[in-house]
Amino acid sequence: MTFTLPELPYAYDALQPYMSKETLEYHHDKHHQAYVTNGNNLLKGTEFEGKSLEEVVKGSFNKNAPLFNNAAQHFNHIHFWKWMKPNGGGSKLPGALEKKINEDLGGFEKFKTDFAAAGAGQFGSGWAWLSVKNGKLEISKTPNGENPLVHGATPILGVDVWEHSYYIDYRNRRPDYLKAFVDSLINWEYVEELYSKA
Repeated sequence: MTFTLPELPYAYDALQPYMSKETLEYHHDKHHQAYVTNGNNLLKGTEFEGKSLEEVVKGSFNKNAPLFNNAAQHFNHIHFWKWMKPNGGGSKLPGALEKKINEDLGGFEKFKTDFAAAGAGQFGSGWAWLSVKNGKLEISKTPNGENPLVHGATPILGVDVWEHSYYIDYRNRRPDYLKAFVDSLINWEYVEELYSKA
């Protein structure tokens, strides 16, 4: 399959003041586009041509680093745009998801603290995740473009902590960006949709 850049599911200025139009223009139009372009070039002539994006990500991990980096970042960003919405965030979660967070992660407030800590504690570039592994929810962090797929888990929420995701708006204040993401941006309906499939 060929990688294609998805349209944003909202206007470039829809996530203000938590994420600016300028950030989204750079992040979506430049950074995500680069992963798509580079990924397509690196895919040509490999055993992964014609495979699904998830198969490319899993298959290229530890085998073809340049392809993996671009394919994984493409996968991560396809979901990242949908993991946010205008007037998102907050503590009103879909019932089944809320119950599972209470059971596996010690409640919503603890989830918030631990998820933000994973994002703030990722040294350098990377992601913080909420995933389903062996039927249980877990919080993790990964470097660069790596994601839970390659560790036998299904990501249902991720936050990008590469500097290009927040530096224009927050400079070096990554914890403030993570707080804004959880409190005001998360699209819990999309998280629930992925959870129900996982």
